[in-house]
Amino acid sequence: MTFNAIVVEQSGEDSVSASVQALTEDQLPEGNVTVRVDYSTVNYKDGLCMRPKNGLVRQYPHVPGVDFAGTVQTSSDSRYKPGDQVVLTGWRVGEIHWGGLSQKARVNADWLVPLPDGLSTKQAMAVGTAGIAAMLAVNALEDHGMTPNQGPVLVTGAAGGVGSIATTILGHLGYEVAAVTGRPETADYLLSLGASRIVERNELDHVTKRPLESETWAGCVDAVGGEMLARILGQLKYGASVAAVGLAGGAKLPASVIPFLLRGVNLLGIDSVMQPFDARMRAWQRIAKDLPMDKVQTTIRLATLADVPQLGEDILDGQVKGRVVVDVNA
Repeated sequence: MTFNAIVVEQSGEDSVSASVQALTEDQLPEGNVTVRVDYSTVNYKDGLCMRPKNGLVRQYPHVPGVDFAGTVQTSSDSRYKPGDQVVLTGWRVGEIHWGGLSQKARVNADWLVPLPDGLSTKQAMAVGTAGIAAMLAVNALEDHGMTPNQGPVLVTGAAGGVGSIATTILGHLGYEVAAVTGRPETADYLLSLGASRIVERNELDHVTKRPLESETWAGCVDAVGGEMLARILGQLKYGASVAAVGLAGGAKLPASVIPFLLRGVNLLGIDSVMQPFDARMRAWQRIAKDLPMDKVQTTIRLATLADVPQLGEDILDGQVKGRVVVDVNA
């Protein structure tokens, strides 16, 4: 029996191609759990994996897809049995291990999380890697003392996958959300998710000579990094924190230590790839409880495997709003 998957093949040192191909189970990589995938997504890393010299894929042919949700088909691990619904994000699946843009996936049981009660596999992928990163960021900020009564919370890259979910979560929890975007056409979309106001990207995307500015933000979920993150550090309130979840604006941080020394601010790194099971489970359970799925549904675009190669290009070019959910069986 064959199944369909996106397969990336290398045709030369500087050339790769991605297409839907039929595979057999004996072509799947090693692992102790085989999953019938219902839904996957298209993330930024998936786009990179479909380009040459991406620094992520070690061996071709390759199946991308950094997350998926589905039903266990076979398992030699006692934690999972056939029929269990599961979700996977991270662990470099879709990068160095074949991923979820496929009708079947074989993985290590340690990488899986049971699908929380109240979530369908489609809803789980409407959340996906971006959503788990957003919830990990909110958990970290609240663990460091952030509460809704302290003032506005900034979300950068708010119209992207992480930003959309972070805006929705924080708005639902009662926070005043200031959503940063460089795309004015997304303003109504962000306000509908729960943003209280829109901040133009050009207000924050360059550093100033002053290491400290007015204390403005009670916290921040930052998906941009670079000069914007450096600027935000100088605008945080005393003792406030920023959770860094991305680097769309660059990996360099041209910042001063002054905000850390004089205002006691915190820079919290959020890794969604190697998070231990308990932290993942806490985040997924809270997603099931604190993320209004009716709003999440407005952030998704349904796609098929055949759509994925073009969507990979679109997401790298900044042309994708919200979440792309791939029905691998459509």
